[in-house]
Amino acid sequence: MRSRILRDIRARNAVAENELVRQAYRYITRNESISARTRHQAQLALNALPKQSSPVFIKNRCLETGRARGVIRDFRLYRFQFRLKALNGELPGVKKASW
Repeated sequence: MRSRILRDIRARNAVAENELVRQAYRYITRNESISARTRHQAQLALNALPKQSSPVFIKNRCLETGRARGVIRDFRLYRFQFRLKALNGELPGVKKASW
């Protein structure tokens, strides 16, 4: 397996692990009915979370090749890999258009 794919898997796992904590801190920081001191502490705790646990760091990559460009989101495949798998009938519900 390519190192880029492994890095992507690790990043996705980190985001999934910290998702609830991150959402809670973001809710607290944006809720203006809570005191400013508490909101500030929540913002500091949010900043202390690992950088890789932010959803911004996830990049769509092909599961087969690890390529980051031309990835079809629904299938998580690079366009050429998608074409090969579609022509071989390996993707359910996908067939070549003809008119």
